[in-house]
Amino acid sequence: MLQIADVLSPEQVREGLAKLAEADWVDGRVTAGFQSAEVKHNAQVPEDHPVARALGEMIVAALKRTPLFISAALPLRVFPPLFNRYAGGQSFGTHVDNAIRQVRGTPHRIRTDLSATLFLTPPDEYEGGVLTVEDQFGVQGVKLPAGHMVLYPASSLHHVTPITRGVRVAAFFWVQSMIRDDARRALLFDLDTAIQGLGRDVPDHAGVVQLTGVYHNLLRQWAEL
Repeated sequence: MLQIADVLSPEQVREGLAKLAEADWVDGRVTAGFQSAEVKHNAQVPEDHPVARALGEMIVAALKRTPLFISAALPLRVFPPLFNRYAGGQSFGTHVDNAIRQVRGTPHRIRTDLSATLFLTPPDEYEGGVLTVEDQFGVQGVKLPAGHMVLYPASSLHHVTPITRGVRVAAFFWVQSMIRDDARRALLFDLDTAIQGLGRDVPDHAGVVQLTGVYHNLLRQWAEL
């Protein structure tokens, strides 16, 4: 599980929240699978709403300018971001995301290798609403500053705790990675991080070129395009 800071600027967050405040909201179960629908209690902007499309495009453009996201996710496709809102005791019980998502209005489907939540409401404006993810390191709760994002394997069990004060608005979406396997993707991320660190500290070190070759040869062997 990886936290990525400042995906959106404060100005972009304010613009997004202002537009979402004027959007139409519907029952969040419209995009839930059979099991998820039993435990999902929130509101959501329809996938084809103009506000959702415009803000989703803004987020995808921001992701392309975020090196940490590119390095960690190795994205092949990004599902158009959706937007949810929790208020008045709403929550989302423990569930796992659907493995395949159909992009509305298109023939395209993506495999959900990674799940992402981009927080839009400042954390001091609400209580509860903690994204809680169960992974190999145990149970981890996430409540980030506005504009920050968390990325985690979509195969993880997760839930959102009930809102007890205020309103929580966030974007959420999925990523199909070029590297299907979580362990291989994590290995490539660690290797890329090490190469970048070595390149900064000892830019003329011969190991930079050698390790870069190892990285790309592994990527060439494992990537699915």
